[in-house]
Amino acid sequence: LITSKTRLRMLIKFFIGASNKGYLNGLATEFNESTNSIRKELNNLSESGYLLKKRKDNKVIYQANKIHPMFKVLQKIVRQHLGIEDIVDTIISRIGKVHKIVLVGDYAKGLDTGTISIIIIGKELDDSYLKNLKLKIRDKIEREVVFELNNEIPKKNIILYQK
Repeated sequence: LITSKTRLRMLIKFFIGASNKGYLNGLATEFNESTNSIRKELNNLSESGYLLKKRKDNKVIYQANKIHPMFKVLQKIVRQHLGIEDIVDTIISRIGKVHKIVLVGDYAKGLDTGTISIIIIGKELDDSYLKNLKLKIRDKIEREVVFELNNEIPKKNIILYQK
């Protein structure tokens, strides 16, 4: 399934958050790839049923097929690849009374930029533990992690945990 860097970037884009959408030229610009390589991967993924395509005006919009039998599996693989599953499990088990964990920033948009931004909503959250956790997570998943506590949640987000 994951045979190229372009395909991996597309899987991250579409399966990190099921509401993420994209079209040929936009994806080519976003990934800094040729439209031909993007078209090839979009065709492969849509012919396999992983992506849905809809015509809107003169564009074809692609989105993850949420009813595909492999949707949940692919979403879990993408989140594990990015280290998000580990982050959520660690936060829930050790930081305090967590009500909500939200992925924001580039990863919520489906972009693998190397910095994962997470907002944690809760009570009695251990800020000092989070600072230590940030370093451990960075070493484990090889990505920067930015934690924000009890901040306003931007429109573009993915809820990773909610109590």
